[in-house]
This record gives sequence, C-alpha cells and structure tokens, in this order.
Amino acid sequence: MSDLTKIIFSLLTMGILSNTPSHSQWIGDSTNESHISRGIQYVYNLSFDSAKTEFQTVTRLRPDHPAGHFFLAMIEWWRIITDMENTAHDDKFYRMLDKVIDLCEKRLDKDKNDLTGLFFKGGALGFQGRLYGNREDWLKAANCGREALPLVQKAYKLDPNNSDILLGIGIYNYYAAIIPEIYPWVKPLMLLIPKGDKVKGLTQLREASEKAKYANIEATYFLMQASQYFEGRYSQALELATKLHYQFPNNSLFHKYIGRANVSLGNWEEMHHVYLQIFDRAKKKQIGYDLSTEREANYYLGLYEMNSNKYTDALQYFYKSDELSRLLDKKEISGYMVLSNLKIGMIYDLQGKRNLAITQYKKILDMKDYQDSHKQAKQFLKTPFRSS
Repeated sequence: MSDLTKIIFSLLTMGILSNTPSHSQWIGDSTNESHISRGIQYVYNLSFDSAKTEFQTVTRLRPDHPAGHFFLAMIEWWRIITDMENTAHDDKFYRMLDKVIDLCEKRLDKDKNDLTGLFFKGGALGFQGRLYGNREDWLKAANCGREALPLVQKAYKLDPNNSDILLGIGIYNYYAAIIPEIYPWVKPLMLLIPKGDKVKGLTQLREASEKAKYANIEATYFLMQASQYFEGRYSQALELATKLHYQFPNNSLFHKYIGRANVSLGNWEEMHHVYLQIFDRAKKKQIGYDLSTEREANYYLGLYEMNSNKYTDALQYFYKSDELSRLLDKKEISGYMVLSNLKIGMIYDLQGKRNLAITQYKKILDMKDYQDSHKQAKQFLKTPFRSS
C-alpha cells in the first residue's frame, strides 16, 4: 500500500488535532487558556520541551480537565509524524489518549451534552485512529473513526456556530467523498458510515482556517494537503505552505510542502533553494529533519542537478537516496528507491555507460511498478535514454 493511501485512510478515521471548544467552553480560565495557546504554538514549531512546560502547568492546575492531557499527547503525536519509521513513542501516545478518554467519560457520565467531554473524547479517538491507520491496523482505525464521528456531529449540533468544530466535520466530509472515488477498495468500509460532501468539506475547512481559535492551523494544514495531493491547486498549496512555514519555521513538514509544491509547479530554482535548506538541516540532525526527510532532499536535489546536466553531482544525490531507501524501506520498496534507480540508469545512458544502464533498468523490473517505472525501463532497455 502506498504512503499516500496510508495517509488519507488515516485522515478518514477522524484526525482532529485542535478540535476543541471555543474560548468560553474551554477551561474558562484565561491563565490556563494562555498556557494552552502558547503550548500549541510551541508544538507546531516542534519546540517540545517548551510545549510540555505549558501543558503540564495546565494539568497541575486542572488535573481533572482533559485539555492539558490532550495536548501533552499532541507533543507525542508530532514526535511520531516527524519520524514515522520510529514506533518507540506509539504505546505512550495511546496511553496518554486513553487517559483523556477516561476524563471525558467522567464528564459525560454527569452530563451527556458536555461539550468539552465530546470534543476531547472525539479528538482522542480520532488521533488513536490516525496512528492505527499509519501502522496499517485498519480494523482498529475504522473502529476509532466510527466511534469518534457521532461525538463530533453531536458537538456540532449543540454548537453549530463554533468554527473550531468545523475542522473535524470538514475533514470527514472532504475525505469521505473523495477516497471512494480514488480507492475503490475502500467502498465496502464506507457503507457503514455517512456519505461525505467534497465541496461542503472544503468550505468548512476554509472557514476553520480563517476563523477558528484553536483549529485554524490544523485546518490550514489539511487544506494544503488537499490542494497538493487531490485538487491539483499547486499554487494554493505553495501559498498555504509558505504561510505555515513563515509562522513555524522549524516545522519540517511545512518546510517540505514548500519544496513539493514548487516541484509540482516546475519552479526548479525555488525548489533547489528549499531542498538545500532541508538537506542542510537534515545533515545537522535538526529535530523533525529525519532520514526520510534527508532522502527526499537527496532525490529532488538529484533531479535538479540532472536537469542542469550535472550528471556526476546528480548521481551522488541519487546514490544517497537509494542508500537511505535501503535503510528505511523495511516493509516495502518506496517510490524514492524505484525512481532513484531509474534516474541512475538514465544518467548512465547519458554518460554512454550502456551496460551499467541496462543493469539498472533490469533492476527496476524486479521492483514494484511506480509511476510507469516498468514501462520506462522496458522502453530504455530497447532504446537508450536521451535527454530531450
């Protein structure tokens, strides 16, 4: 299963990062709300120690309220998604969210319409589902999604003017509409849950991005992903990524989306500049810039050098991309490995090293077919690659 499939399936299980009550429904204490607001900013900038200090202050002052505990779990979430190959934080993350769910259930036992309980229980279940999806435990992911959705829908009915609620509703409406169209194998699972509405989902996400107090950042993030991967609105994806990166300059995910959008737009000089920055941060082992990030940078820097006819330099980047892929691709061969090896073969042809090129193309045919890699390899086995 492709990385993109894992991403969007996990999104469908109701990933609700900041699906939290409005200011008056939060904790009702301006001091604690200030701690939470600052902590959220720290989390997105991957300043985990500073975020932890803010959220622990809240849990100390309000130990029975789910907010502080929920956002402490979000620190672990960002540790996970900036280093997805590392499962060391998974169990702790699940336990922290179980505690949030327990606190919410105590509130809901007293008042079934308690908005705080509904929000944070839905959010905790959503995040458990997202991680189960990323780890390919689809049954648990789907169960979390089915349990979370009614909670968010109920909260929306109770407070329809709350823009923060629109994040979870918008995510569901959008992805529940587009995923069955792209991945037919999901359709049987979709029979158990309500249909989505793509247009409505995008509208709700835009409103949350513009008006939500706590969910605006995450809503912007989801809009950026939708623009890049599904809507083909690469200029909009670049605009949103640039906005997020400017606000959170240490967030590696936002940084990478600037590079990806520039690739899609064919802005090669801008792409080169961005991936040089990313490459440098990865080599310095800056938090969030892991080996997977380094591989991505190597691949796109290799493309740039190849397009600039600097074949020796390009090969060094593609060799490193392939080397990192062999380290990272534990379950299945990645697209980076496939395409890096294909580009290596193409460069060998351009260098007149036909025997080496043939070896590369045969190697491609033993890998999974990715973006017509088999078709290209067969073509270049018959006729050497020549640059246009």
